[in-house]
Amino acid sequence: MELQQLTTFLFILNFIFFLLLLVKISKKSRNTHSSSPLPPGPFKLPIIGHLHHLLGLPHHKLKDLAKKYGPIMYLKLGEVPTVVISSPGAAEQIMKKHDLKFVDRPDNAVINVVTYGYKDVVGAPYGDSWRRLRKICVLELLSAKKVQSFWSLREEEVSKLVEKISLVAGSQINLSKMIFALMNDITARAAFGKTCKDKEAFISVADYILRMVAGFSFVDIFPSMKFFATISGTNSKIKMVHQTVNKILDEIIREHKENRMETLKGEVEEDLMDVLLRIQEAPELEIPITMENIKAVIFDMFIAGTDTTSTLVEWTMIELLRNPSVMEKTQEEVRQVFNGKKKIDQADMDKLNYLSLQPFLF
Repeated sequence: MELQQLTTFLFILNFIFFLLLLVKISKKSRNTHSSSPLPPGPFKLPIIGHLHHLLGLPHHKLKDLAKKYGPIMYLKLGEVPTVVISSPGAAEQIMKKHDLKFVDRPDNAVINVVTYGYKDVVGAPYGDSWRRLRKICVLELLSAKKVQSFWSLREEEVSKLVEKISLVAGSQINLSKMIFALMNDITARAAFGKTCKDKEAFISVADYILRMVAGFSFVDIFPSMKFFATISGTNSKIKMVHQTVNKILDEIIREHKENRMETLKGEVEEDLMDVLLRIQEAPELEIPITMENIKAVIFDMFIAGTDTTSTLVEWTMIELLRNPSVMEKTQEEVRQVFNGKKKIDQADMDKLNYLSLQPFLF
């Protein structure tokens, strides 16, 4: 009897929630009616808009829809109006000629929390703060000299991967997992240094946050229903994970501050955290950067340097396997350039002209 009452109560609660959602969306639709013409698009349903057209593999569905409705297509994903661009010419118009109109990223509940309210570079709104942080990243964190300074650690981590693979030669391996772990290790060492004791914990929680960002979020497609994130427990989960990241970063910063004297004497190479702390201490800085800026930018560097890079390497390997002729040419170039060398330097890598074009060959 109690179970039946509970079921009835949940049904009524869900029904009331559905009605509230319907009323709210209907009012918003009437209030935001625009006289401006919209790009073509498929038919939409009440409440969910065009979401039903993306069931399955979204990128495949978008490709099929673009063939029918053209390179500039309008979709409404829940409450969120979206314009889909699927041609180089249209993309150039958006990214180059009208970039300032489209420069800001959409709001995301997870990213908002883990970047301390968009104090980073990736999610920050366009303005003075964003330009200042971007300048720091371009001139200090991602300069050619700084990237080159990490060559030895990249070489060391790749050598470890090759050794692991050679030890299980002839057996099946999960190369995707190995590549992802490799990129994590390289990025963590570049960001925090080799001796960071919290590296593994940070990698684990960052991976979890990445999956949260990439996953489905009800609030992201129905922004007016932010209370749903609270009653569903999503907000508390995000805040709990963020507290873990914040605690780890606080400890990493504390360790780096204690070791700053050795770095200033030039006895050790600066990692990315050292660079940001040095910049923060610079007296000539027009607009000071806060600790929240430092934490958010480091988090950007880590996420950008792991998932995207490992995905590109994995995708390239898969396409090489699918295209034996391209694989053969690539192997031939590698053997010719390296010529049996056991130790490879950056100059050798620069000679791999065919391999550097791989993403454009498929």
